[in-house]
Amino acid sequence: MRIAAISDIHGNLWALEAVLADIARRGVEVTVNLGDILSGPLLPRQTADRLMDLNLPTIAGNHERQVLEQEPGRMGESDLYACKQITSEQRDWLSRLPKSLRVADDSVLLVHGTPDSDLIYFMETVTQQGTRAATQQEVQERAGNVAASLVLCGHTHLPRTMRLDDGRLIVNPGSVGLQAYDDEHPFFHKAENYTPHARYCIVERTGAMWTVEQYAVAYDWSSAAELAAINNRPEWAHALRTGRMP
Repeated sequence: MRIAAISDIHGNLWALEAVLADIARRGVEVTVNLGDILSGPLLPRQTADRLMDLNLPTIAGNHERQVLEQEPGRMGESDLYACKQITSEQRDWLSRLPKSLRVADDSVLLVHGTPDSDLIYFMETVTQQGTRAATQQEVQERAGNVAASLVLCGHTHLPRTMRLDDGRLIVNPGSVGLQAYDDEHPFFHKAENYTPHARYCIVERTGAMWTVEQYAVAYDWSSAAELAAINNRPEWAHALRTGRMP
């Protein structure tokens, strides 16, 4: 059983197409999408069209929830841009996405953040000093008692893998579309991958064991950055070109 996991596309159709092409040549049974699909100053409508045609197993991230539920006056810039761009049909598609999903005979759980929240980081911890890798105990607590041999998560944009003492494997494939960002909550922090390459992973089950391969794929990040700059998001343009925040 080979599963490709993509997450956090954020309307970056250039990166998505490059990742899909890379996946196509590697022979996987299914590709799953872990949410935060459209929000950002790029191509949300076109990205939605592409993914709706593919009909991948897909869950909603926090940005899908925010686009659908928040008043426009309270939205951040990325959500507001997507909200204004997408069609009513695309909104209906987003509204039907589940918060979590099981695949591979229910042995694999798809979540965006953790099993309990689309906002909590699974394998990172934010302190007043910034972001650090979470301890195994912290990850164990966030996993709770959820029954799954493999949990695939997104949200932080950082590729990460951790095996818990009870054998469960937690995997974040990183972000397809945005390799750096900053956030004010719960404290100011940054997530940075230090290269602009689009990220995804393939997990493979042999018997009862899962192996993980993380991939970094080159794509036309200059065009993505140019569009972000045109749409008055210079911090996005810098992140797309470099994988770092200004």
